[in-house]
Parts: sequence; C-alpha cells; structure tokens
Amino acid sequence: MRISQLDALAARGGRIALWGWGREGRAAYAALRAARGAGAAMSAPSSGERPASTAALPLTVFCAPAEADEVRGLGDSALSVETEASAERLARFAVVIKSPGISPYRPEAVAAAAQGTRFIGGTALWFAQRAAPGGIAVGTVCVTGTKGKSTTTALLAHLLRSAGLPTALAGNIGLPLLELHDAQADAWAIELSSYQTGDVAASGVRPDVAVVTNIFPEHLDWHGSEQRYVEDKLALVTRARPRIAVLNAADPRLAALTLPGSEVRWFGRADGWHLRGDVLYRGDVTVLDTAGLPLPGRHNRGNLCAVLTAIEALGIDAAPLAAAATGFVPLPHRLQALGTRDGVTWVNDSISTTPHATLAALEVFAGHRVALLIGGHDRGLDWQAFADAMQTRAPHAIVTMGGNGPRIHALLAPVARACDFALAEAGDLAAAVAQARATLGGDGVLLLSPGAPSFGAYRDYTARGRHFAELGGFDPDAITAIPGLGIG
Repeated sequence: MRISQLDALAARGGRIALWGWGREGRAAYAALRAARGAGAAMSAPSSGERPASTAALPLTVFCAPAEADEVRGLGDSALSVETEASAERLARFAVVIKSPGISPYRPEAVAAAAQGTRFIGGTALWFAQRAAPGGIAVGTVCVTGTKGKSTTTALLAHLLRSAGLPTALAGNIGLPLLELHDAQADAWAIELSSYQTGDVAASGVRPDVAVVTNIFPEHLDWHGSEQRYVEDKLALVTRARPRIAVLNAADPRLAALTLPGSEVRWFGRADGWHLRGDVLYRGDVTVLDTAGLPLPGRHNRGNLCAVLTAIEALGIDAAPLAAAATGFVPLPHRLQALGTRDGVTWVNDSISTTPHATLAALEVFAGHRVALLIGGHDRGLDWQAFADAMQTRAPHAIVTMGGNGPRIHALLAPVARACDFALAEAGDLAAAVAQARATLGGDGVLLLSPGAPSFGAYRDYTARGRHFAELGGFDPDAITAIPGLGIG
C-alpha cells in the first residue's frame, strides 16, 4: 500500500491510525505528513518543529499514556490520541500502521483483523514507494537472520561505499526506513528483524537481493511459537520473492529451502565465498587472510562471505572489495572490547539474546580465563544445548542473573559440579559483575553475553550494554554510536 492510497482511502471515509510512538511511529507520522504536503519542512516530531499546516490526513495515534502529552503537543489538529488499543477501538480503523515491536498475534490485533482492519508497518510503506518495472526495488539488499544481521548489513554498506557507490544504511540497525522516505541512493543496505520481514512481502514489491545469515529460535513471545518465528523470518525469501536470495549453506533450515521465482546463491560452500580456517576463498581462489580483520569470531568472518556474495548479486566484482573490510568499524554491543581495568578485560556482547549467540562468544575467547554473565528476560528458550556444551567448553566461571537466571542456574548446577567450573547467581547486572570480578581475581576476561533479552530490567540491549560499561568505569556515550547510518 502506497501513502497516496492512504489519502484515497481517507477521502472515502476510511480511518487511519498509527500504533506505537517510538522512533518507527514518529517516522511514519512525519512521512505521512510530508507526503501530504503538510509541510515538507516537517521533520520527525522529536525535532520539536510544528506542522506547517493542519490540512492533513486525519490520523489517530495509539500510544502509551506517558507519550500522550508529547503527541498532543505537536499542535496538529488532524491528529487524535488514544491510549487504549483494545480490539474494539482498533477495529474502527481501515488501516493501522503498526510499530515493529507490536506483535500482530496479540489478541486485540487478531480480533480487529478479523473485523477487517489491515495492519501494516513502515517497512511496507517504504517498499511500496520503491517499485520499479518488474515490481523490484532496484538496489535494495535486505539482510535478516537470527544472528549477524546488523554486522552483515553494516559491513555491506561499508564495502559498497568503498567501491564509490552512494549507499544507505538503514532499517532495524537504528534508522527507520521512513526517516529516509524521500532520499535517493544507488544501493540500500537494509537490516530487517523478524518483526519486519513480513512487511516486505506485504508491500507487494520484491527486494533486489535478500540475505539470510542463519535461523535459530528467538522472539518466541512475539511470534507465539518457534514454527511461526521461522516462517516469519523466512518470509523475506519465501513470500517476498527477491530477485536473488543469498543463503548460508551451513544452516540446515536454509539448505533445505526451495524458492521458486528467485535465484539462489550460497555462501559458506566450496563453489562460492567461504572460509578454510582463517583464509577467505572464492571457489578455489585464495582471496584474503581474515585473521587480522576487525571481525571477532569465525561467525563474523562468515558474515563477510555473505556480504561478498550479496555484492556479486548486485552485479559488482566483489573480490577487489574484500580487503576494504580492514577499515570496518565494528558495531557496539557485539563482542565489543571496552578496555582493561585492574587486569580484567571487559567485553560487551549485550546484543546476545540467544544461547547460541553466547556459545559463539565463548568460542571467540577459547583459551582465555573467562567469567561469563548470562541471563535476562525469560522468553522460554531451551538452554539444554548450552548446558550440554558446558561439559567440554565451560569458561572459568559463569554467573547467572535476571528473570531466567534461576532456571539456567538450576540447569547448570550439576554440570558445574561434574566439570569443576565456578557457578554463581545474582539478582541483577551490578551484583553479577561484582561476583564475576571476584572469581577472576584481577586476571581474565569479563564477558557480558547474556543469551537473553534485556526487557524488564532495561529498555533494550543498548541500555544494558551502557550500564555494563559504566560498571567498568568506561564512558557509555563513547561506546554506543553506530557508525555510517544514513546515506554515505
């Protein structure tokens, strides 16, 4: 659905609403107003500017009570505010533009949809505006996956820019697409979460290239089940039908896919971009020793294979660009070395929200004396495979914390007794850090790789990572900026 179609719908009496007033919601509001001509100078509401005109598309915003005054303060007479998004209220609207964090599987959304309300996201609106002949959004590379999608997307933008191609870096990585609704670029590196992949399919516009790094269970509370999580994640390639799908040959779920209507290119396979030890190959041709790249862990260097495959899918010779990865600036909260304090190296991997991600982090520091902090919001993920791995791959110490901390601690207790590693539990991050430091005694790596979301204790993984930095005496502002967002 295009923004112009929303205007036509409103002209026929159809009501339009926004659900959610986070950054995505504010971006959708600003894009709708700008498209209507109600002040092209109207930037996102957070800028403090007021609308240039009130002759605008009538809108209702469903937001939290604490946000209502901010919305009303915009001075937009065509904007109404509601603080209760019940099924009955949502069903009054023909279209609801929903923020990604709000699940369409919530009972009130399901009930409203059954009565005819259409739920779409800002990603769908952006793609609908980008259709070219053949229904393809030319130059778009969408990246998803349970882990590695942010690094892959940022690295893709970095290498394309190194080739002199004006490239946008946007999406789930920290810049909503609708904040760039009228921007132009030759290439678009777009990160999509499992909350957004279905929006691409719903837009009716095909991505030029779609990359899937891997699939592991996550976000089960949003999706409702592991099966639906996998289906929603894979919607980017199964339902959105990209021109070319770039898939990880080492992932069993991806390796089993058949995608009629899309060309499939594999990475991590001997006939394409892959690693042999630390050495990067294109088929049988040696390209680069990756050991010195600023990509900690073999899984991150595998992301380089995904990026180079995607670049080739755009019709660009990728081999000469591989060396430009040496200039990549790693993203914050992803195996981020903050520094050393009193003999202890602090590593912030707050982005880790699955047990699999924590295992990957431990692999990076194999051979080091590590105290690991795990636990957080309980999404119901199974930690048994992690516990099994600790029989042979346990660090020096593990400290559990957060909502699922007691459950993980109980699972690990018999393993710790049998395999002789230190196991402790703490109520929060500060207490966990104190216990971990005590076990290290001034020698080793203090690794925050929680394997669980931050909800409840923190607003998001960024806030958790910032607090971890503060506990170590590091400047949280200096470690959180994401380089390269926007067009460059």
